[in-house]
Amino acid sequence: MTLSSSPPQQHAPDAGTRERVIRVGHSPDPDDAFMFYGLSSGKVKLEGITIEHLLEDIQSLNARALKGELEVTAISAHAYAFVADRYWIMATGASMGEGYGPVLISKKYRTLEELQGKRVATPGKLTTATLLFKIFTDGIDQQDAPFDRIMALVENGGFDAGVIIHEGQITYQKLGFNKILDFGELWGSTYRLPLPLGLDVVRKDLGQDLASRLSSGLKQSIHYGYTHQNEAIPYALRYGRGINRDLGERFVKMYVSELTVDMGSKGRQALELLYRLAAEKGLIPNAPEITLY
Repeated sequence: MTLSSSPPQQHAPDAGTRERVIRVGHSPDPDDAFMFYGLSSGKVKLEGITIEHLLEDIQSLNARALKGELEVTAISAHAYAFVADRYWIMATGASMGEGYGPVLISKKYRTLEELQGKRVATPGKLTTATLLFKIFTDGIDQQDAPFDRIMALVENGGFDAGVIIHEGQITYQKLGFNKILDFGELWGSTYRLPLPLGLDVVRKDLGQDLASRLSSGLKQSIHYGYTHQNEAIPYALRYGRGINRDLGERFVKMYVSELTVDMGSKGRQALELLYRLAAEKGLIPNAPEITLY
């Protein structure tokens, strides 16, 4: 990805100005760590704002968003359908698969037909991976499990197959798993759009001006990461699970792309399509209105 070489503008608050504390939730994964490196390191600052970072797995952040706990948070695209009354979507910070995404894997089986009557592990009720499984399969039993244990559960026979996310998407073949379905490949070949997986959202009660400033701050943070990769990549890899630098950098750049900087009309179309498909199958209450900040 090529970004402008001009550095983000930073301003120090005036003396005596009271800082506003904004809690930002994101997952302890390499791609999120990379995106937020500029802010978490203090290299990118927002005038009058102190950022408090809360690192939790995405399903926990989805649950917090249902209660509106955090001012800014990463959530699954799936979860937004249930929190659209509280949050706006940031144009910046989305994770979108461009021909790749969550993968349904197994040790024993190779086709969806073989999974009829079998048990499949999915990575959380409100994750987009689980939503995709329900949209594109029928008649296959699924049960949620911690995302970082799914490969082990399939390996030891606790489940017949599993939907994997994060680093597992680039390591499963070397570990001897069969790919039954890559939902990103299916989505891209069917709809010719990126696959929306994760979003960053900002609470509506902050108001439009502050929401726009926070979105701009995240964009600056991503810019800082890309223009200081010698700092940001090693930091991001602290959150990699069993992957080396080459694989970690590959994973980061899969999910921190131009669409992450600004999802634009293509990202909006992809979200609208995801919610329409989900609503048609009765998997979400309705397709939410999309307002980007």
